[in-house]
Amino acid sequence: MSWVALSLLSALLLGLYDLAKKHALRENAVLPVLFFGVLASAAVWLPLVLMSSLGLSMPDVLRVEEMNPVNFLQLFAKSSLVGTAWIFGYFALKHLPLSIAGPVRATSPLWTILIAVSFMHERPGFWQWIGLSIVLIAFYAFSFVGKLEGIHFRKDKWIGFMIAATLLGALSAVYDKYLLQNIGLRPATVQAWFTIFLVVYLAPFYFLWRQGKWPRSDFQWRWSILFIGLLLLLADFLYFTAVQQEGALISVISPIRRCAVFITFLGGIFLMKEKNFWPKLLCICGMLLGILLLNLKTA
Repeated sequence: MSWVALSLLSALLLGLYDLAKKHALRENAVLPVLFFGVLASAAVWLPLVLMSSLGLSMPDVLRVEEMNPVNFLQLFAKSSLVGTAWIFGYFALKHLPLSIAGPVRATSPLWTILIAVSFMHERPGFWQWIGLSIVLIAFYAFSFVGKLEGIHFRKDKWIGFMIAATLLGALSAVYDKYLLQNIGLRPATVQAWFTIFLVVYLAPFYFLWRQGKWPRSDFQWRWSILFIGLLLLLADFLYFTAVQQEGALISVISPIRRCAVFITFLGGIFLMKEKNFWPKLLCICGMLLGILLLNLKTA
């Protein structure tokens, strides 16, 4: 399967992941939802890490390779980066409408492209630049729709949280290419240890929350918390596999992944009865046109 197709499939699963997050976070405490969601993913990878270390028979695509201490530090750095981004993002998602939070988060390709082109010497083709431009214009237009719902981007704290999550997510996307292409780590290795280290990184935040070190909301277990971990596990596995392929451009993969906003938009409008269907749909159509141009170029 091509890296474009893998990226599109990953985007679909990410959209469902966002819906599961919103359901789990509604009137619920943020940190335990985040911690238990990550724990669900780690519970899948830990047996595979043990099986790999013991040399047991298993599909090669799931085998976790041995690493040196420097590799462990590199993956813990990724977990710290993503863990911080998720803390900001989860708090923002709890307090913002899905159909606003998703598009704001989706502006991360702008920063990813700037980083990838400036520092990693990526050169998207002509039609890819056209497609990327259309997608980014549609994302930018989406931000103005927020004003129709009384959300002022310059003053709203939760918009600031989502922007912080977006910037950190863009850095993480570029770092993924470094780990998978420059260093040459396998997708299963990156995802397994990154997920396990996420539990380590988030555990202190969870236990401080339990001890009441800051004002806390009540926590209620919901099955959507389990789906947060499993959907993200599948989405990330497809994403890492796409990034590893020869010729894959992170500056193209990142905008495709952000098209998970299609699913987020539909869920926000039809499941959670959010407003301003037509202005948001117009922006969605612009995103679709950009993605079609990307596919024409890379098919």
